[in-house]
Amino acid sequence: MNIVPTTLPYTSMLLRQNLNVLLRTFPFLNLQIVGISVLGRPIYALKLGRGQKKVFYSASYHANEWITSVLLMKFVEDYCDAYMNNGSLYGYRVSNLFNSVSIYIMPMVNPDGVDLVTGAYNENGSIYRSFQSIANNFPSIPFPDGWKANFNGVDLNLQFPARWQEAKKIKFEQGYNKPAPRDFVGFGPLTEPESLAIYNFTLKNNFALTISYHTQGKEIYWNFQDINPPNGYEIGKVFANISGYTLANVPYNSSFAGYKDWFIQNFNRPGYTIEAGIGVNPLSILQFEQIYSDNEGILVYSMSI
Repeated sequence: MNIVPTTLPYTSMLLRQNLNVLLRTFPFLNLQIVGISVLGRPIYALKLGRGQKKVFYSASYHANEWITSVLLMKFVEDYCDAYMNNGSLYGYRVSNLFNSVSIYIMPMVNPDGVDLVTGAYNENGSIYRSFQSIANNFPSIPFPDGWKANFNGVDLNLQFPARWQEAKKIKFEQGYNKPAPRDFVGFGPLTEPESLAIYNFTLKNNFALTISYHTQGKEIYWNFQDINPPNGYEIGKVFANISGYTLANVPYNSSFAGYKDWFIQNFNRPGYTIEAGIGVNPLSILQFEQIYSDNEGILVYSMSI
């Protein structure tokens, strides 16, 4: 089956179209809207499975990392197809996983920003010009390709209450002290509807493990400061072996206020940031097949632990 395209820029409209077809094709797939972006776009969460154990995968916190949405959506399609046809993925019988684990997937945390980088806005329109007016204050950042933030110019992965003040100090010293294409922490934690949506969604659920996808670097980040969640390192080593990525510590200047940081801090459970692919963001869609091959095993193995 070939519902999710893996050769095109992935906009929020294409996401919505794919979700509609997936829901018609696979009636056991559950979809909910868990928030609304600044510009009114829905933030979706998918659920697959009926098990008590819950794992959570999310992607596209950063606009120019939109290829991660394609990764998760293609995985949803392949998982559904394997379940319907009593098949296997990465050596695991999907029907067994479906009955023992519930996967929750948020494929596009930042739809407004993704639509900017993927060319969904008219360059003469007011939305595009609003993005551009922020970018004009940071001429060294390519526009729109260097854009990571949401419509308000806030970096959604610097919004979580995990030593947010340290993140603010670091980023302000770097010059990101106002709305910017990247690295502005906002005027407080959880000020943005997109970050608040994923925060509330996480609090409502009892996730055993989370993976948030970013690009690039082929690295896996597994801890937060001196908090090393039980089995976090051991699971991370398996992820590294499966993918060929490096299990690493987060660089100090990027080691606060992220979703993974907050999840580990609050729940003391395994949480990972995976930097997929290699190069300069946005990565070429030509990298997709390799990225998918590297990460499919991680996504399946996470359910089996």
